[in-house]
Amino acid sequence: MKKYAWTLAVVLGLIAVCGCAAHKECCGTGPATAAPAAKAAPGELVLLPVPRSLNVKGGRAALWNRQRVSITGVSEASVGSWTDHLRGILDQVGCTPGADAGTPYAVELKRDAQAMPHPQGYLLSISKDGIDVVGADEPGLFYAMATLTQIARQSAGTGSLPCLHIEDWPDFPNRGIMLDVARDKVPEMASLYALVNQMAEWKFNQLQLYTEHTFAYRNHHTVWDDASPMTATQIRALDAYCKERHIELVPNQNSFGHMGRWLQHPEYKHLGEMPDGGSEDLCPVDPGSIALLEDMYTDMLPNFSSKQVNVGCDETWSLGKGRSKEACEKEGVGRVYLGFITKIHDLVAAQGRTMQFWGDIIMQHPELIPQVPKGVIAMEWGYEAKHPFLQHGKKFAESGIPFYVVPGTSTWNSLAGRTDNAVANLRNAAENGAANGAIGYLVTDWGDGGHWQFLPASYLGFAYGAAMSWASASNKDISITHALDVLVFQDAAGVMGKLAFDLGNAYQKCGVMPGNNSIFYLLLSHSIENKLPGELTPKGLQDTIAYIDNVMASLPNAKMAVPDAELIRHEFDFTARLMRFACKLGTARLEAGNVPTSQAPADKRHALAAEFAPMIPEFRQLWLARNRSGGLKDSAGRFEALLAILAK
Repeated sequence: MKKYAWTLAVVLGLIAVCGCAAHKECCGTGPATAAPAAKAAPGELVLLPVPRSLNVKGGRAALWNRQRVSITGVSEASVGSWTDHLRGILDQVGCTPGADAGTPYAVELKRDAQAMPHPQGYLLSISKDGIDVVGADEPGLFYAMATLTQIARQSAGTGSLPCLHIEDWPDFPNRGIMLDVARDKVPEMASLYALVNQMAEWKFNQLQLYTEHTFAYRNHHTVWDDASPMTATQIRALDAYCKERHIELVPNQNSFGHMGRWLQHPEYKHLGEMPDGGSEDLCPVDPGSIALLEDMYTDMLPNFSSKQVNVGCDETWSLGKGRSKEACEKEGVGRVYLGFITKIHDLVAAQGRTMQFWGDIIMQHPELIPQVPKGVIAMEWGYEAKHPFLQHGKKFAESGIPFYVVPGTSTWNSLAGRTDNAVANLRNAAENGAANGAIGYLVTDWGDGGHWQFLPASYLGFAYGAAMSWASASNKDISITHALDVLVFQDAAGVMGKLAFDLGNAYQKCGVMPGNNSIFYLLLSHSIENKLPGELTPKGLQDTIAYIDNVMASLPNAKMAVPDAELIRHEFDFTARLMRFACKLGTARLEAGNVPTSQAPADKRHALAAEFAPMIPEFRQLWLARNRSGGLKDSAGRFEALLAILAK
């Protein structure tokens, strides 16, 4: 196979002729490399997101061993990076032997907001004469290249590309992922960079790292000392990496509720709504609460180039039940809440930031929504299939409050996910968010209950969320399993997409589906000593084991080409074994009369302990493959507490 060598010819005279910031050309011959990957069936093209308009014209464009690349309308400083990007894409494809006579194959990339009037939109045409890429702006050009990357990967080594024409632009201007790095996983930088690369190909443009105590605040070492936090240097490096890929790294620091990791320490206990315990909320009427937040923001925010910040303020369950009781009785709980988030708004506005906040508490006081400070962005979150995105979004829209819809991957509290719930939840958010004019769509991946799910379990939710937030009409009925095989797991055997999808539906097989939870988590953590749901039966649990066995039978057949293929295989295998173990534990408890774990027959408890004990160090090993050690003690400690009960 012939390969390309690229040379760059700077034609400065064309800058003035074209009237654009830069116009440079390159042509040449040389080397190409093609990584092995899963390919779509002959004649099939798999793209994620699916473009809103895709016309596959038939036939293929043979790439010659000489190309003439023209790049116009971008800054002169960026021409080299655009050239390298194009070279990397086309090198995968190679060239057609013998196609080296005549005029070089033309590749034109230009920024033209008149030809493509939709922000972030692009046109992509591939013909036998050349490739034409038009972007409304630089993000649009970048997204065109993301699409071309997926096309090229599926044509790797063929020396040709399918002839087609694409017109594409997003439904939502802001499309992102929020990763929980507070409970309890803080990813290694390599893991974060890998996720950002995948996000860029899926056309996400925002990343948030949900933080409670896992930023290395200069004045608050006690809070993060054992948490392996993100440092200021690491945030700056990640911010720059994201920015190069047209992704905005938005700071996310909870600032009202969920402050238990701070309030558990003597230095901060006095700032709590209930200093003697029972609450994770800051006291909104204590001036020290705002003083603490001001110090935190002053330290954290300058490390981000984003002019936004998500300050959280969700689930303030103890508000009005402790030190703010008198104020709440006098003014009302809603007005005290509004007063506190208004003070937070003033803090972040003074630093030139736009405030995002979770919308659940203000939604309980709809009469106050119009009084939310102007310019603040509400984050309308909900994680069940039928969450009222339509009704809640309408309330924000009618009050003139810009808002995002915030669905989730449904992987937390589940082990392998809740696939059907996730798909319905993600679709609901996209369709009803667009109906009410939402300005953003954020896919959350939480870490409740020890963050026992592994990252690949969330790929399905990330991928489908990317598709629905980009162009819901074109993507709502896609084969997400096939897209995962071709574009994510790169599984030539076509196994992993379906395996991830089906294993994520195991939560339904026992007939008991607790909201925002799964029977596996009830058995392993949340209901260790409590009675199990009355509808749960030994037969239902045995049916679940049989289902898991059937799903996992195909794992040895997977042929993934991604660098972490063996790790992914191990993560799914461990997850399935943990799910089976939970079912065995539940069966032992039910057969003994639905008893607490500690009261199950000793012989069965000890047999389960013998099975479970070696799984804990295995879990630790898998955790450390992608994540830092901070938080592992807490997460694995939940398993160790269960083991102690079983071994007693």
